[in-house]
Amino acid sequence: MFEGRKLLIVTKHGKEQVIASVFEKALGVRCVLDNSFDTDQLGTFSGEVDRTLDPMSAAKQKCLEGMWQSGCDLAIANEGSFGPHPTLFFVPADEELLVLIDSKNKLELVVRELSTATNFDAREITTVEELVAFTKHAQFPSHALILRPAKDNFHGMVKGIHEEAQLIEVFESLKSQHPSVYIETDMRAMHNPSRMQVIAAAAEKMLSLIHSTCPQCQTPGFSVSDYIRGLPCSLCGRPTRSVLAQIYTCKHCQYQEEKPNPDSKDFEDPMYCDYCNP
Repeated sequence: MFEGRKLLIVTKHGKEQVIASVFEKALGVRCVLDNSFDTDQLGTFSGEVDRTLDPMSAAKQKCLEGMWQSGCDLAIANEGSFGPHPTLFFVPADEELLVLIDSKNKLELVVRELSTATNFDAREITTVEELVAFTKHAQFPSHALILRPAKDNFHGMVKGIHEEAQLIEVFESLKSQHPSVYIETDMRAMHNPSRMQVIAAAAEKMLSLIHSTCPQCQTPGFSVSDYIRGLPCSLCGRPTRSVLAQIYTCKHCQYQEEKPNPDSKDFEDPMYCDYCNP
């Protein structure tokens, strides 16, 4: 389905560095880059351009805009989100979404990769000592930083700072004009190696999804669409809320198949049983 075709990578932030090698080798596609579409129009992490679309819609829009401008019928785009981990509430997390659209075969594939391997942080500082302290846990200088007068003040903002001399110079310049300075990690992929690694993991996950084909029509993307809960408790035998089986569905022909618990367990620990451990 993909061999010999062009795969458009819609980015202006260097993501092709970790995406192209994965797909060219495994799928036989020729990755091309077209950054004529300014993806920053859909919003920036630093906030000077508001994000009006949710991550899924934004990634799809990137694909569609890129395909329209380039005339390519196969495209992939990424959108990242940063904030508290959904279960480890005080731990920052990076969720990378990858969307692949094949307009020729009317196929759309989506994967997500959630990771705590991120330096995402921001705060207001007033002294050089606070500035230096921030750099130590922000993995500076390999990971760039951004400085501006305040969280909602973008006048004089400087992005992509990798050098200590520039960092101190910009800080002192802003501090001479404002009571405090707002510092944050630069989350653009080409300035954030940690994020680039999570995008690479998402690309590998997308490759696995492509290789998961429907047993009936061989369309890529045969994946989990629902869960059957009720894995029996090992002590009382009653059904628990844990997953007993997964339902796989083909996006093309709607063929479904039930597969056993992904953890290969026949019983659940009583600690997860509502009867044994109410």
